[in-house]
Amino acid sequence: MPAVPALVRGLLTAASWLTSPLTPDDYLGLVNPLLGARFPVGRVTAVRPETADAATLSLRPGRGWSGHRAGQYLPVGIEVDGVWQWRTYSLTSVPGQEDGLLTITVKAVPGGTVSPQLVRRTLPGTVLRLGPAQGEFVLPDRLPPRILMVTAGSGITPAMGMLRTLMSRRAPHPHVVLVHSAPRARDSIFRAELHTARRKLDWLDHYEHHSRQHGRLTPEDLNRLCPDWRERETWACGPAGLLDTVQGQWSRAGLGERLHVERFRLTPVLPAEPDAGPGCRVLFTRTGAETTADATTPLLVVGESAGVAMPYGCRRGICFGCLTPLAHGRVRDLRTGEVHERTGRMIQTCVSAAAGPLVLDA
Repeated sequence: MPAVPALVRGLLTAASWLTSPLTPDDYLGLVNPLLGARFPVGRVTAVRPETADAATLSLRPGRGWSGHRAGQYLPVGIEVDGVWQWRTYSLTSVPGQEDGLLTITVKAVPGGTVSPQLVRRTLPGTVLRLGPAQGEFVLPDRLPPRILMVTAGSGITPAMGMLRTLMSRRAPHPHVVLVHSAPRARDSIFRAELHTARRKLDWLDHYEHHSRQHGRLTPEDLNRLCPDWRERETWACGPAGLLDTVQGQWSRAGLGERLHVERFRLTPVLPAEPDAGPGCRVLFTRTGAETTADATTPLLVVGESAGVAMPYGCRRGICFGCLTPLAHGRVRDLRTGEVHERTGRMIQTCVSAAAGPLVLDA
């Protein structure tokens, strides 16, 4: 999205005094969600099946999107049965593409709440909430001459973001060996694209391991498929069993510093505030209720757990229904990790957590 001119930014700042507790940006978001910068969103433009239980979603991010690096993951919020649910998915698109689109590739988890919704029931036009790109599982600016990627299942997704980024660059390229494990050939995400790339690119070797036929990937398999693994900088992502095997092999070889590992998490990881430990005191002045809160639980949930009748609207699809005066203290925005001292102002309790002792007028 184009940058907002300085004059426009100044007018929006001045107008915020007239629209408080909302801001002009909030009203822009009501007209078109992609115009709002306070609550970054992305509109789904396409859903492309990859396997029977995985799909790639193309997203057009709004004005609040700040970019990513290949290999990072994206917190995504989707409304399910009136409740906003958050999960993280690896970005599989090249950073800074000319068309401005992002892609995430999601594998449906049996019995899951969010992933089946994204894979099977999300249509083009759906608006998703976006957090900031996160993670250190990325390629360095100065690329090593030889790289090994070891992945399994949906662990291929961050590696694919890296590979597509390498493909978009001019030569010279590092020599890359990708070893990917999937139950069967038909379960291998990006299989056709990778086989085509292997035929066209002299710097990419791609090997598939099918665990239904050959069992789990073992150190012996890696020795056979990539005999010079000791000489390569390595990135590994996948189920815990695979990562434990790889870490053990590299540790025994004394090469732990050359191994980069990504373990998937179900929820966004936000930075913790030093003074926001598990026992932050929260006082509700109108009811006299008092409780403690950690740095990751929304204050809406904290209040309801303490028996306070907290205002809300999100569950009925109405934003800003949870606005509550902050009488004292600091809060953390759970979407961005930023800490704000908003004493005397209204806060959204559904997306705010304690960043120290605080008092709410509720």
